[in-house]
Amino acid sequence: MRVLAGVGLILLWGWQNAAARQGDADAATAAERGRKEFVQSCGFCHGADATGARGPDLMRSPLVAHDVKGDQIGPVIRQGRPEKGMPALPLSDAQIADVAAFLHARLVEAAHSAGVPKTYPVEKLLTGNAESGKAFFNGAGGCNKCHSVTGDLAGIASKRTPMELEAHMLYPGGKHRTAVVTLASGEDVKGAVEYADDFVIAVRDEKGWYRSFRRDRVKVEIHDGLAGHRELLSKLTQADVHNLFAYLETLK
Repeated sequence: MRVLAGVGLILLWGWQNAAARQGDADAATAAERGRKEFVQSCGFCHGADATGARGPDLMRSPLVAHDVKGDQIGPVIRQGRPEKGMPALPLSDAQIADVAAFLHARLVEAAHSAGVPKTYPVEKLLTGNAESGKAFFNGAGGCNKCHSVTGDLAGIASKRTPMELEAHMLYPGGKHRTAVVTLASGEDVKGAVEYADDFVIAVRDEKGWYRSFRRDRVKVEIHDGLAGHRELLSKLTQADVHNLFAYLETLK
């Protein structure tokens, strides 16, 4: 019985791996069909590699990033965007699925390319309007509520490469959670959160000391410095991204 069970497991493992390889092959085939269709139908405006020409860079498009098997890309292809000079294209569901597969394959390729931050042409990033970006920064975006062009953002464009600046603008790294821990004595301990779970809170206080407390013995208020970024990210339009980056790139 053990021998039969072992054979069964080996066969199941082999079948699963074969299925996975077939799935990868099918995805690659769809992406190649999509590449040919994209070059023919879309490449004139968006570039053969989808990094932009007359039209915008689709590697930086929130719509493409949020697309699932053409559910976001499809309506744009079918209906076009006449106000922006993009005509409707009579592509079938299968063709749209292939184009979506190509664009997602390009996103994966770009994300895993170590050369992108150094070789990506800055001209392709600077497609927005700096004045509109400034208005968004100080207005609808609410960026100036937490950031200052004379404070934390002073000279930011000279401190980061264009690719790093845009990536940091959309997905800031580092630790941004802070906490105020109120002890039984009434003393407040403030600092960056180093560790937190249901039982323990640890902060690096203002003097640099690591201090840990049981949560059932203190009062804890945690502030998430990236909460605003996450909320804004889901609302940003492609124009907002391009304009905001163009404005930040002026802060040298």
